[in-house]
Amino acid sequence: MIERERRSLLQRAARAIGLSGLIIAAFCLSLPGIVDPDLLPSVMILLIGQAGALIMVGRSEHVGWPALTIVLGLAALAVAQLPFGGNTSVSLPIALAPLGAVGIGAVGIVLSESQPRWLLWAGGTLGSAFLVALAGPTMGFFSTAAIATLAGWTITMIIGIWVTVGVQRSLVRIDGIGRAHQVERQASEMEAQRRQSARLLHDTVLATLTLLAHSGVGVSADALRQQATEDARLLRQLRLGSTPMPRFSGSYNLEPVSESTLGTTLESVKQRFLRMGLEVRWHGTGQVLLRSDVLDAFLFALAECLENVRRHAGVTDADVTITESDDTLRAVVTDAGVGFSLDEVEVGRLGVAESVIARLRDVGGNARLFSTPGAGTTVILEVPR
Repeated sequence: MIERERRSLLQRAARAIGLSGLIIAAFCLSLPGIVDPDLLPSVMILLIGQAGALIMVGRSEHVGWPALTIVLGLAALAVAQLPFGGNTSVSLPIALAPLGAVGIGAVGIVLSESQPRWLLWAGGTLGSAFLVALAGPTMGFFSTAAIATLAGWTITMIIGIWVTVGVQRSLVRIDGIGRAHQVERQASEMEAQRRQSARLLHDTVLATLTLLAHSGVGVSADALRQQATEDARLLRQLRLGSTPMPRFSGSYNLEPVSESTLGTTLESVKQRFLRMGLEVRWHGTGQVLLRSDVLDAFLFALAECLENVRRHAGVTDADVTITESDDTLRAVVTDAGVGFSLDEVEVGRLGVAESVIARLRDVGGNARLFSTPGAGTTVILEVPR
């Protein structure tokens, strides 16, 4: 796309500059005494044809249009001074210079792309300079008009080369930036996947292993066996290269869904913690539709909060209040347990920092935690609807 825009820019520039030169040349040549009145109509017809060719130069990439512009321009230069050596106007070279340097020379901008086009540029440059040098009673290849014609062709070629080289350098830089962005994106995706995997293992397998390490205190053998079965299924999926999509803690779905009913999955969370010996009293909204990734994060964070109550609060019950507004779903998890001091939480622990706070932030939500030793804990979870 950038390459097409570059060519289009050069074509439009050649057209605009060339037409400007033609207008100036037509005005100068139409002044009395510059061109033989009998030849002036022929010159104007050639200039009109050249203007049409320049218009096509601005629209088409075909090399034939610059070539036609050069041919018609050289013909106009030649006809304007017929018969050669018979024109006595000293102003003729000055009047022809805008035509040779700008009217024809403008196509040099689009002749800078390849070596075959350079040959056409060289022919146009020499032909224009030669015909301008022949004009007037004092012919000279080192006249001001001839030098101006050479300068016009050279400048337009330099402009074309400068734009082409500048665009190529920009493309190299853009490509480098694109590669750097791709590397950074891959690194970010790997880090996000690593964090997600750490959260999955923390909220499932690690929780089950912790229960086993404490001999399943407070949990029935059937509940522990069912939890271990679900975790084993997750590990098998991970080993086979699958990417499980969490629907709620302890249960995973390999296929993402666009929307889920919150009431159904909340009931599953309730049953899980009832099996684990924690009685949860639910208040407020019982059924809300959320986008699957937001629902996953919300239920995972909620389950982690309840798991922390079961493991650390020293109580067997908790309250969960779910409310909703037009743009936010909010859950308040409260227990009357032992509480703790926020400053004493170890930096490396994944439970609150990753499985709750970071997980909600990834979907545009947030979490706030309030706790005092001996006064219980309250956690407020919020996600966008």
